[in-house]
Amino acid sequence: MGSENLSQDTLAEQLLELAIKSGAEAAEVYQSRSLSRPVFFEANRLKQLETSQSEGTALRLWRNGRPGLTVAYGSVLAEVMVEKALALSKLNQPEAVELTSNFQPFYPDLGESVPIEVLVDWGKEAIALIRDVYPDVVCNGDWECDIETTRLVNTKGLDCHYTDTTLSCYVSAEWVRGDDFLNVSDGQTKRGELHPERLANQILQRLIWARENISPPTGRVPILFTSKAADMLWGTVQAALNGKRVLEVASPWAEQVGKAVVAPSLTLYQDPEAGPYSCPFDDEGTPTKSLVFIENGTLQHFYSDRTTGRQLGTSTTGNGFRPGLGSYPTPGLFNFLIQPGSASLPDLIRQLDDGLIVDQMLGGGGSISGDFSINVDLGYRVQNGHVIGRVKDTMVAGNVYTALKQLVTLGNDADWNGSCYTPSLIVEGLSTTGRSN
Repeated sequence: MGSENLSQDTLAEQLLELAIKSGAEAAEVYQSRSLSRPVFFEANRLKQLETSQSEGTALRLWRNGRPGLTVAYGSVLAEVMVEKALALSKLNQPEAVELTSNFQPFYPDLGESVPIEVLVDWGKEAIALIRDVYPDVVCNGDWECDIETTRLVNTKGLDCHYTDTTLSCYVSAEWVRGDDFLNVSDGQTKRGELHPERLANQILQRLIWARENISPPTGRVPILFTSKAADMLWGTVQAALNGKRVLEVASPWAEQVGKAVVAPSLTLYQDPEAGPYSCPFDDEGTPTKSLVFIENGTLQHFYSDRTTGRQLGTSTTGNGFRPGLGSYPTPGLFNFLIQPGSASLPDLIRQLDDGLIVDQMLGGGGSISGDFSINVDLGYRVQNGHVIGRVKDTMVAGNVYTALKQLVTLGNDADWNGSCYTPSLIVEGLSTTGRSN
């Protein structure tokens, strides 16, 4: 299901031609096709294999400056889509037409497909490695190969497309000890190859740390967020860097460009060629680009789509993405990277005289205000540089912006947590409360 197949489909051209003939002054067609082949494991065994396909088309047009957007899935009639879009345009206020012309006709496909048999073997290997050490553990998981093709065409001559093939996996290990239930989970997102041995070792390390339940620390103690948990902090930062939030004066950093906003050890950026979330162009057809948001703690840039960039008096940063097929482009990130430090995870643990490791949490992070309060789903207490056991019934609260100004150390173990590439890190200034065992 390569991108060339979608580019040979004539639906997009039919929609554009019919839209112009029907009185629209401009139009664009966004097409997406996906093929997913997940492999599911349940209770240590292969449960089922699936194949799912989807195809969607979004038509956006402007007549008398008024936009109309309609979406269809599967096979559709061009006449019906154009009629609906024109009817909807009558209900909207006029707006500037934000379209770009062609800049590059061809992009290479990204990633490589993996046979289902390989996914099954990887899943079996990971489960076997875990249960060889902990035979009482029950493992579940899914291993998946996703192929997604995107094409964007408009009446200004834009026609760009590419196919992205991504591998992902998720494994959970459930350990029941009397009335104590423990669930340790982890995953990977890669292109080309997954690494079941590494995944199994990460889960085994957590199971070793959790052999005993102990009382949590209380008060303000250093908190070590693993790379899996640190993403909670970056969600707030991503919102603060959103150009739309700057326009709304919702971002606390709206007037802070050129000023220090976080610890000087932090450099945050995006890279269109990095990792499984690389992306050649956004959903407006603008080429994506490398962009440093914060360098050595100092705010450098916000990210924006075409409309937001124009309103800010700058220009698009190539970050116009659709939250869904039926949505208008809005400022979004395709990947977000935190430059790692030099300390390994064991090195970070050795720095803690009395602290808490947060590895999994219940609930989301803070809002753009930065305030948050989370329940620790999986956490460990550290004393004198050693993990001494798992903590339960523990909460961590504080403010993301304050915490990132009091960052102590960055690890060198950066990994992808969704589209965020983050290392483990130690921060201060957060409050811990818990119940003694």
